[in-house]
Parts: sequence; C-alpha cells; structure tokens
Amino acid sequence: MAHSSVNDTQGPPSRLRMVRPDGTPVYRYDQRPGVPPVSVTRLDTQAAAALPDHRHAHDFLVLIYVEEGAGSFTIDGTERPLRAGDVHAVSPGQVIGVSTATELAHARAWAVAFTPDAVPALAAVSPLAWTRHPLLTMFAPGTGHSRVAEPDRARWSAWLSELAEELTDPGRLGAGDVVAALLTRVLVATARLAPAVRSAPDPLVERVFDQIETTFREPVSATDVARALGYTPGHLTTVVRERTGRPLLEWITERRMTEVRRMLRETDLPLDVIATRTGLRDATYLVRRFRDRYGITPRRWRRSQRGSHRDAERAGLRRDRGRPTR
Repeated sequence: MAHSSVNDTQGPPSRLRMVRPDGTPVYRYDQRPGVPPVSVTRLDTQAAAALPDHRHAHDFLVLIYVEEGAGSFTIDGTERPLRAGDVHAVSPGQVIGVSTATELAHARAWAVAFTPDAVPALAAVSPLAWTRHPLLTMFAPGTGHSRVAEPDRARWSAWLSELAEELTDPGRLGAGDVVAALLTRVLVATARLAPAVRSAPDPLVERVFDQIETTFREPVSATDVARALGYTPGHLTTVVRERTGRPLLEWITERRMTEVRRMLRETDLPLDVIATRTGLRDATYLVRRFRDRYGITPRRWRRSQRGSHRDAERAGLRRDRGRPTR
C-alpha cells in the first residue's frame, strides 16, 4: 500500500502518524470531510513500483484480494503466499514486511483500505471487540487469510470493481450508502471464508481490554491500567504490542476516540461535555487528539456526518416520490 500526504491512485490516502521505538512507521487513514473512509487500489506491476520498500503498519484495516499471483509477502514476520483467489486481512498495527513491494510486482490484486466508520454496523463498535464482530472474522488473531473458490472469483472481481467505480465520485448523492452496502457485502463474503477454527482468546489481552472498557471514561493512563493488573507499564505495553500489534496506550486512545465519534454522530453535546465523558482532559485536548488521529477537527467531522445523513434522507425521499400510489 502506498502512502502519501494526499489521495492518489497508487494507494489509500494516508499520513505518517507515528514511528514506533523499533523504527516501524505507522500510517493513519487520511479521512476527508464528506468522503467515505474507504479506498480501493488496483495493484499491478505499475502500482507496485510506488509501494514502500520498508517495514510499515497502518492504523486502519486492509483487505487484499489476489486475482493473479506469484510469490509472497510478510505480515508480522510470517510469510503469506500470493496466489489467485487468495484473500488477506491486515489488521491495524500489523507490520507489513520489506518484501511487499517487490513481490507484489508479480501479482494482480485489489486492496481495500477502510476504517470501521465506513460500515454502519461497525461505526459504534468498540475497537476492543473488533475481532469478535462477525463482519471482521477474518481479522481475528489466528485467521488472516483464506481462498475464494474458482467459480466465485469473477464475482469478487466484479464487487471490487463496482466499489472502485462508486468511489470515483464519492461526493454524489447517496454514494456513501452505496459504498457502505458494497463494502458490507465484501466483508460478509470474507467472513464466510474465514476458517471455522480460530485461536482461543489471549487471557492477558482479554484482561487488559476488560480493564480499558471499565475505565476509559475516566482520566486513566496506560500506567493506571498496568498497575491495576499487577504489571509494570513498560512490560505490559511491550507484551500487548507483541500480541496485538498495538501498544497499550493506543488501545486506550482508540477506545476513547470511538466513543467520541459515536457521541459526535448521535448527540448534540458540546465538546467539553464529550471530553469529560470520555476521559479526556478538556475540549482543547480533545480537539488536539482528534485532529492528530483523524486529520480533521471534531466539529468538521460532525458536520460531515450530518451532511451524509441529510443526503441519505433526500435520496430516500426521492425514491419514495417516484413510487406509484395505491
């Protein structure tokens, strides 16, 4: 996946968010007001030339469908094949290896990058529960890849081609609803491919997530969570990063930001109230963290969500007016 400061045809619109202590850059989805947070990239020999040749991770979800393939790439140090019909799910925080660019040069594939806000069923789901949500089954630990049966491959290509076409003009009336429906269809098909046997939940990670869920509305830190569980902050942060791909503080922040987005979308509460109810210091701090995370202020994001809702309502009214009366 290519990365740039603006949206381009070579990859998802993304910006450098942070660099981990081991030097791995982490990119965030560069969400634009009024545009669905979904990007579809056609990967072929020409596109592969623009791919980064360094280890990197994303804070968004990526789904790769291979139409033609040869070779392999690495996720968190584990080699994955690139064969026709393969589906690969890359979770936030997972590290894509340095061989990705050269190996993808021999493949023809689609890459769908998205944030949960793109799908209504996922928009308000806690990031701590992503791996347990039916639509994200393929992103659960121990899963990550499967294969489409040959008779179904043309259908997959058609779905992704239609999704890419709809995204060429994401501002048109009803585009957000169409994109959400198409992406949901792809995720349902992906979940149905996921292996029936999955890894058992990690007991320590489950304890960490339970503690975050219980306390994130309070002004707690990673140190507070670690001490509550009987660990030193440094040790627990390292263990959580190794087992989930993201450090402890990122999970706390992600949970808070999910709740902030939900409250912005569903309520008219002022920012200082939202900050208080999500464990953030004050409205100024909320704005700074939100803008750093999403590249947009909370007020602009709220307006864009309301605008999309009004467009959907207008589209529904037009459809209703066109129906014959009985």
